[in-house]
Amino acid sequence: MSDLLPHRPVLYQEIIHALQPQRGGEYVDGTLGAGGHAWGILQASSPGGRLLGLDVDPQAIALARERLASFGDRAIIVQASYLSLPEQLEALGWQSVQGILLDLGVSSMQLDTPERGFSFQSDAPLDMRFDPQQPLRAADLVNQLPERELADVIFRFGEERRAFQIARAIVASRPVLTTGQLAEIVARVLAGGKGSYKPGGIHPATRTFQALRIATNQELVSLEQFLPLAVKALAPGGRLAVISFHSLEDRLVKQFFRRESQDCLCPPRQPVCTCGHRAAVKEVSILGISRQPIRPQLEEVAVNPRARSARLRVVEKLPAPAGKIEEKLEVRQAGTTLANHGAGSPALQEKFHFITISGTKL
Repeated sequence: MSDLLPHRPVLYQEIIHALQPQRGGEYVDGTLGAGGHAWGILQASSPGGRLLGLDVDPQAIALARERLASFGDRAIIVQASYLSLPEQLEALGWQSVQGILLDLGVSSMQLDTPERGFSFQSDAPLDMRFDPQQPLRAADLVNQLPERELADVIFRFGEERRAFQIARAIVASRPVLTTGQLAEIVARVLAGGKGSYKPGGIHPATRTFQALRIATNQELVSLEQFLPLAVKALAPGGRLAVISFHSLEDRLVKQFFRRESQDCLCPPRQPVCTCGHRAAVKEVSILGISRQPIRPQLEEVAVNPRARSARLRVVEKLPAPAGKIEEKLEVRQAGTTLANHGAGSPALQEKFHFITISGTKL
C-alpha cells in the first residue's frame, strides 16, 4: 500500500475477502476515513470498478482524495453522511451496487488530533464532532443536560454502571470545557477519590467518552436508519459489511441482520404466518466462521491495539422472489435498541435539533 496511508485499516484483508470486489463493479464506502479500505476495493475491482466514498469529516476527505488520486474518476469522493446514500446513488445514475462497507466509530486519525476533542490522552476542547459544521458539541451535553438525562446518556451509550455518580460529579464541577477536566472528574469517581488507575489498564473515562461521542454524533440512530437503506441499495448477490467496535453497535447490526435473514417474524407458536415478512439477506460465512463476528488476528492487534475490539459482520442480498417487485425496506426496530435514548429536555431538543425516530428522540 502507498506511503500516503499512515497504517493499514482494521480488518483490511477480511474486508476484501468479504466484499469480493469484481472487475467493473460499483461499491460504496460509507465511512471513507483516510481511504484505506477504499484503496483495496478499487485495486481489487480493477479495471473499471468504481467506488463512492462518503464521510462528513473534511480532514478525512482531504486525506482520502490524496490517497485515492491515482484511481482518477473511478474514486468518487463526497463530503456527506452515509444517510444520503439514496440521493448520492441517484445523482450518479447507479441503480444498485455490488458492495457496501461501514467502518463505525472514531478513527485513529480523529483520536490522534487533540483539537478534535475525542481523546482523554491530552487536554483539549470538549468537542467530539465527526462533522465540524454540526452545532452540537460534547461540551453542550456535558454542561447543559439535566443531571438525570446526562446520567441516562452515560449509562445507555457507555454501559457505565456508575453513571449517576459520574453525572452528579460533572454537574457539581460545571463548567467542564476540556477533555482533561472531564477525564479527571470521571477518574476521581471511579478510582474512589484517588484520581488514578492501574497502569496499562483501560482508562476509567473510556465509557463516558464513548457515551458522549455517540450522543453527540447520533451514531446509533444513524446506523439504524442506514441499514435498511444499504440493503435496498444492494444488487442481488451484493454484500454489506459492517465493522463495529462496541457491543451497542454490534448488537444493533446483529439483530438487524438476523431479522432480515428470516422469512417470518411471527411468534414461534403461531401456526400460520401473518406478518408477510420475507428474508432480504443471508448471513455470510467468512473465513469458515458462521454466524459469529470476525475478529482481528492476534498479529493485527499486536501492531494496532485499537483493533482489538473490532467485529465484522457480513450479509449478502437475496434475489427478489419470482414475480414480486421488491418493496422498500422499513426500519423494523428491535424492541430494545433505542428505547428512551438520549436527552429529553425540550429546550435542548429545540436548540440541537435532535433526530426523532419511531417516537424516540436523541
